[in-house]
Amino acid sequence: MAKAIHAMIRVLDEARSVEFYRTAFGLEVADRFPFDDFTLVYLRNGEADFELELTINHGRTEPYQIGDGYGHVAFAVDDLDAEHARFEARGLAPRRIVAFERDGALMARFFFVADPDGYQIEVLQRHGRYR
Repeated sequence: MAKAIHAMIRVLDEARSVEFYRTAFGLEVADRFPFDDFTLVYLRNGEADFELELTINHGRTEPYQIGDGYGHVAFAVDDLDAEHARFEARGLAPRRIVAFERDGALMARFFFVADPDGYQIEVLQRHGRYR
């Protein structure tokens, strides 16, 4: 059986991105591998083994074009309202909380936030299938 282990995104500024993911989601650098042309940084926290891989291409000065194929990365939290307030207090500019229903029952409560490179991140209340 396959196990999901990481998602990769390309970022322009390593320090800015590491700080965002540390502040927003408590992700810390698990490993950092510099190569001649690029650096790989793996971020994770104690909640799961799944990692976010940041790829920093050396010498890149122009922001990446995210395109229309990227969707989002998602994180589940215990208290969505408290996290939303914390994001606001830290200046992370979360969008409003949304309740999403299906067949008259709550399916999900969530908000979105963008990282420094414009990648969209969904923050979901732990509920139902979102654990």
